[in-house]
Amino acid sequence: MCGICGFTGQIEQRENTIQKMAEVITHRGPDSSGFFADDYINMGFRRLSIIDLNEGDQPIENEDKTLVLTFNGEIYNYKDLRKELSELGHTFATSSDSEVLLHGFEEWGEDMFEHLRGMFAFAIYNKETKAIFLARDFFGIKPLHYTMIGDEFCYASEIKSILEHPDFKKEFNEKALDHYLSFQYCPQPLTFFKGVYCLLPGHFMWYRDGVIETQRYFEPKFKIDEDMTEEEAVDKIEAVFENSVNAHKIADVEVGCFLSSGVDSSYVSTYFKDQKTFTVGFDFGERYNEISWAENLSKELGVEHHTKLISSEEFWAAVPKVQYHMDQPLADPSCIALYFVAKLASEYVKVVLSGEGADELFGGYTCYNEPRVFKLYQTIVPYCIRKAISWVCKKLPDIKGRDYLIRATHPLEKRFIGNAYMYDQKQKKAILKNPEIATDPTRLVRRHYNRARRYDEVTKMQYLDINMWMTGDILLKADRMSMANSLELRVPFLDKEVFKVSSTIPTDLRVNKENTKYAMRQAALRHLPEQTAQKEKLGFPVPTRVWLRDEHYYSIVKEMFTSPTAEKFFNTELLIDYLDEHFVEKEDNSRKIWTIYVFLVWYQIYFGAVEPVEEEYEPVENDAVDSAFEDGDDADASDGKTRVFTAVDEKTAKAQPVKEEKAVSDESDDFIDDDADIDMEEIYSASPSKTAKRVNIGAGADDTKSVFEPSLEDHNDFFENLKNQLKIEDIED
Repeated sequence: MCGICGFTGQIEQRENTIQKMAEVITHRGPDSSGFFADDYINMGFRRLSIIDLNEGDQPIENEDKTLVLTFNGEIYNYKDLRKELSELGHTFATSSDSEVLLHGFEEWGEDMFEHLRGMFAFAIYNKETKAIFLARDFFGIKPLHYTMIGDEFCYASEIKSILEHPDFKKEFNEKALDHYLSFQYCPQPLTFFKGVYCLLPGHFMWYRDGVIETQRYFEPKFKIDEDMTEEEAVDKIEAVFENSVNAHKIADVEVGCFLSSGVDSSYVSTYFKDQKTFTVGFDFGERYNEISWAENLSKELGVEHHTKLISSEEFWAAVPKVQYHMDQPLADPSCIALYFVAKLASEYVKVVLSGEGADELFGGYTCYNEPRVFKLYQTIVPYCIRKAISWVCKKLPDIKGRDYLIRATHPLEKRFIGNAYMYDQKQKKAILKNPEIATDPTRLVRRHYNRARRYDEVTKMQYLDINMWMTGDILLKADRMSMANSLELRVPFLDKEVFKVSSTIPTDLRVNKENTKYAMRQAALRHLPEQTAQKEKLGFPVPTRVWLRDEHYYSIVKEMFTSPTAEKFFNTELLIDYLDEHFVEKEDNSRKIWTIYVFLVWYQIYFGAVEPVEEEYEPVENDAVDSAFEDGDDADASDGKTRVFTAVDEKTAKAQPVKEEKAVSDESDDFIDDDADIDMEEIYSASPSKTAKRVNIGAGADDTKSVFEPSLEDHNDFFENLKNQLKIEDIED
């Protein structure tokens, strides 16, 4: 696994700039670095050695030295491709999968992807034509960001690398905040940095003659075989998954496996006899601690199991560091737990396998039951009456059945925007200082629903999650948290051969009244105890709800909610109302609270001038949390301190006022009308003019001046200090 970066154009100290861009992502590749430069481009590379440890350094060139490659990822069928390409006359200088990728591009050009099996983000530069070819894998496992800086092009694995370019002007993107408040992540290709975009999964890009062109080469289409029997489905799943796991285990270093109590990672772990597995949990009872389940399964499987109990203080202390590595705010608290399990695994291995993607491909989320459960209610009760019932329910306290009646009111396209739905448009208008930027989140998902309009409702939900939730949340945190610990994470469920099978499974063999992921569970049952194969999905539960009802952590969040940064963006009185309602158990607002808190922490890291302050905290005497500080060697944070972002003194610092500007009109927004017959290839393949600074977004996204104008005074110094601090901590760790 690696990190890549590069830029075109002539600037002062080009060599120093590319070195800084590579250095800031050293965590992606601590083993070595490499650089290429000519009069047009500078390319940088950081390497985590996994395959061909001695000769796999990059950048790498082809035989006649006309092409230069930097590559992040793994090609699992590289040995077969190497043989095929050798027979076609290509000469290899190394045994790496990187060189196979380079010769594959020579041989097949844009058609190379039908030959590849793996995860990847890469850049290939043609010295003769000055063209740059970039691509991202089928499902978006590996990241790739890009921007235009003036008339020049810049790209990198992580946004923080782009920020090192001296001519890049860092600006906050308020459109991303609007979307983040609804989805808990920023939907790709947008980012929180104006002008910086994320190449979408299954896309490649050309940059040549000052023009960016993108094209989609892969779309996860479902082709359901309604005649498939349960036995046929289970047989196919078992066969293709075993093949995928074995392919994903190919490496010249030891490979381990993450292990929870769920069926996904447990199924993967059955192929790891005599190897290592890793689990973390919280000391809040079985709901928040899967360690005992994982330990029992490990004994049955005969694997060496390693665990860590995360204390409350460790969790909260890690929030700033995690958000720094994320590049963009992500309000999924499980990303912090993932950081700790990746850190644990990195002490023993360089590669791990994990279960990401199983829920999206095989129908594993509990919410996929909704179409079946809601069907009778929506059939019998007219919409107008359902709407009236929903209105009444919204006035009721948080009681059982209330949310069901609210969610069952609307059709799928209006109620489901993905696994997380934090704030709707009305709520965003209420909490935002500038309510005019608040949009209806259902409009952003409309393009995907239109593309999936011929699917049944369960398949529509899966299609939407594959294209949005999985890339914006699941795979983002998997990449960033593993790479933060210099650990390669591989996901055998997200294999194109596995998808070929999962896309044909009948809907009632994916989700039915017996269980979600039904057919996949039946395949896993052939390898796992029944209690594990049929275990209800928990995700990665984190006790944020409990913490926010403890006075200690309530106070930490309240201080942030009344900070100058909070006042800059939000009506803080309403934030405190959300917090207080949760604290007295009137409502469960934990997810909404956490969404705002994470954004504020992230903003202070990348745009704010508020420095992190280390404070001593004693364990709180409270039944809800004191068990987190009992039992086990890891009960307390290693340094006995919790690092939190403390607001500056109100007497010496004031919130920056938000400029009032006219809202962007619906016509200029990048959404699709309800009745539009959408051609996704046209959307994703838009070719901008020579001076365009973005692609894949509807016209006008960059035309509106930012409604937030953060003061940049001292920000660069603060950001540099934070990076240095994190580097020091990494070394000490």
